[in-house]
This record gives sequence, C-alpha cells and structure tokens, in this order.
Amino acid sequence: MSCSGETLEVDNEFIQIKPLILGQLKKAKYGVSDHATVELCHWTKKSFKDEGQCYKHKFYGISTHRCMEFSPAGMFCENRCVYCWRPMEFYSAMKMPVEKVAPPEVIMVNLMEERNKLIMGHYGDPKSNKEKLDESLLPSHYAISLSGEPTMYPQLPDLIKYLKSLKNTKSIFLVTNGQEPEMLERLRDENALPTQLYLSTNAPNQEIFALVNRPKYQDAWQRWNTSLELLSELDTRTVLRFTLIKDYNSDEKLIPSYSEMINRSNVHFIEIKSYMHVGRSTNRLQYSNSLSIAEVRDFVDKLSRESKTYSIMDESEISRIVVLQNQQRFTDRWISSYSDTN
Repeated sequence: MSCSGETLEVDNEFIQIKPLILGQLKKAKYGVSDHATVELCHWTKKSFKDEGQCYKHKFYGISTHRCMEFSPAGMFCENRCVYCWRPMEFYSAMKMPVEKVAPPEVIMVNLMEERNKLIMGHYGDPKSNKEKLDESLLPSHYAISLSGEPTMYPQLPDLIKYLKSLKNTKSIFLVTNGQEPEMLERLRDENALPTQLYLSTNAPNQEIFALVNRPKYQDAWQRWNTSLELLSELDTRTVLRFTLIKDYNSDEKLIPSYSEMINRSNVHFIEIKSYMHVGRSTNRLQYSNSLSIAEVRDFVDKLSRESKTYSIMDESEISRIVVLQNQQRFTDRWISSYSDTN
C-alpha cells in the first residue's frame, strides 16, 4: 500500500515523515527517526526537578525519570478518537509496508540519540537533579505508547525482544487500541509480550465505540473485542485503560455493560481516568467533558461493586485516575525487575 497523502512519504529506504509535519513535531519537542517518534513527557520533566512522579510510579514502582516513551508508528493509527490530544490530523496511511519500515535497532539507536538531545537541554536548569539526568540517559522502562498505534509496526515482536536484551531494561509497557489482534497473537506466539499490556477502553457497546473512537476499519468493534478476549489468556500483566468522557461514555447506566466487559477480559488491573482537556482534543471537546476526581471515584466505586471481582487499589488525584485490581487473577502491583531480560 502506498503511503501517499498529507502525512507520509516513502524514500528509497524507510518510511519518512513529511518535512512539513516533521517541522511541527520538532517544534513540539518530539524526537523523530524515520517513522518513529520519542518525547519527554510532562512528568519526566517534573521528575528531573524533583517536583513529582507520574502515576505509573505510584501504582507500579516505575522510575519516572528513567522512562522512555516512544512509538515506532508515530503517524499511523486506525482510529481518530475524539479525545486524542496527539496530532492525529496528520495520520493518513492504514498500513506500514514491512519492506519499508526501519528495523528495531535502527529505531532505538536513533531515538535514544534524539532523546538524549532533549535531556541535554535540562542540564542547564539549576533546578534539575543532575544525578537523575545522568540516570535518565540509560532508560530502565520503555512505554511504547507515544503517538500513533504501535501494533501497526510489523516488526513489533523483534522490537520488544530487542528492548528485553538491553541490560538496563526492567519493564516494557505497550498500549494498544485493539485494532490489530493478529499482532497481539504474534507477540504471544513469538515470546515477545511486554511486561504490561494496555488495551484502550472507552465504550461498552458498538454505538458508543464508533462515537468515541471514530474508527477507520468497518469491523473495528469486532477487532477490539477479539483483542479484549485475548487478554484473558495472555501470560503477562494486562490492563484496561478507561478514558471517561462526560456526555459520551460515563453514564452510570452503562456500568452493568462495562462490568460484563471487564469480567470477560479478566485483566489484572483497570485504570479509569477522566478525559483531560489538553492538546488537539480541545478542538473537538469542551472542558465540561472532563470529570472531577470525585466523579471518577463514584464511577469506579459503582463499577467495582457491580463486577464483584475488582477492588480499588490506588488513585492519583492530580491525574484524576483510579486503579482497580483483580482479586481472583491476582498479581503483585509492584514491578521490580524484568524476569526475561537475561
């Protein structure tokens, strides 16, 4: 499939992001290598100055300053989610031709260099913790979730295995929209599952799914449900990540349907957070579509009681997120090391 259109062009070797889009990404402090992107998130930069940690640290023990958030498919996605705060207006192509993608080692070496350049700018800030900055140059956690849909990258199993082979790696998180269940099966079959696999979850039925996700695939709901059911059998930590949007998917009347869905998934954790009125999403939604932390707590409490399987584990008030833990398929919340690294 040709990668023509407003977003991407293909050179003689690897898929490239078009210069106009590349310039906008650079201005937004993204690092770019071919079709892959990297960024220092808000919480990583706050951690450099000892001003807080992200909820992944609070919930699972991930070192925020040593987290590398990136995507091997920066400008590719099958959905146009109404709440997405990334530059999805630039997405166009629906496939990444295997013969035109950069291999994992090329992606990671180049993105690591781009990330180091972004970190270097923080050494000049007198508020920065220099020890943390030094440590951040050698990531121990990889969050494959930045922009686009990473499961569209055809060499994803090899990418995860490459990350596992790095001596400093302790954990790998992968976030997917569930539109490529065949890739999840490949990760399972090729012994390339991440430490923790997230499925973005924001609808209990097909009508709301279409309203919120604006999918490009005609069978998107079926694809997502196939991914949901895979989670119950995968031999790794699994998470449903809910994004609640007022007037779209947060009505308490939907809780019985959500409960049936989460029990079908049998995931280890459920992270339920409010939509945040930031980035590109402000062009599509209003601040009033956000929930307060009290409203999120109320929703989670009702869902927990309805499910009879999940209990409240923790919360992050500043991020307006509450996490549930499966009491029947129990696993320790804390991640101390990556058991398959060596």
